[in-house]
Order: sequence, then C-alpha cells, then structure tokens
Amino acid sequence: MTVVDTTVWIDVLQGRSNARSQWLSRNLTVESLALTDLILCEILQGVHRDASFPLFQQDLLRFSILETGGADLAVASAKNYRALRKQGITIRSTIDCMTATFCIREGYQLLHNDRDFDPFEKHLGLKVIHP
Repeated sequence: MTVVDTTVWIDVLQGRSNARSQWLSRNLTVESLALTDLILCEILQGVHRDASFPLFQQDLLRFSILETGGADLAVASAKNYRALRKQGITIRSTIDCMTATFCIREGYQLLHNDRDFDPFEKHLGLKVIHP
C-alpha cells in the first residue's frame, strides 16, 4: 500500500508536473493507493470554491481512506518527534509527524514532496517512493 501525501495531491490538482506527480498520474489505476484521514482533511480544507468541494470529496473517496487516530499513534508520533529533536531536527507539522509514524508502524510506503519526511526516512525507517 502506498500513502500519497497532501503535497503530491496538491501538485497534481494544480497541474504541477514533477517526478512525484507524474508517478501518481501513471499509477492511479495500477498501484494500491491510499490517503489517511488527516491527508483527506488537509486536501479538502484547501478547496477554494464551495461548488468544487463535493466533486473533490467524491474523487478522493474512491481511494482507501486509512484511519490514523488514537492515543497509540499520538504517543508514537510524539516519541518520534522527540527522537528527531534530540538529533537537532525539528519537524514543522504535527500531521506530517503523524503521517510518517503511521506509515512506519503499518509498513506502508509514502509518496511525498515535503522535506519534513526526509528525517523519518533517514533515521526512523520510513519507506519512501523515489520516482
């Protein structure tokens, strides 16, 4: 299973062509792709026109939506954040921290376009797709 981060969805939705958005476009019907509930929320929060919201929601709900909540993930994410802080690395986003921790815990790959995930890959074993 590959979790696709908000950053890649935004690139695709805004017509930005890069290695990750191209990988997603090529693999939409080939790979088993998913969003977390938090990623779904981030994308839908960014929809500018009310009239577009139902269409975006319908399109995104075609993919697997993985529920990430719960105290266990919150604690594990905080521990990962603290472990990286001890190495002098500050993660800017709680959602990114939770997404990375969720993917590590579940063994999922992550497709992203966000440098905040790099330390999770380098130091904590996050599996990342590098197209």
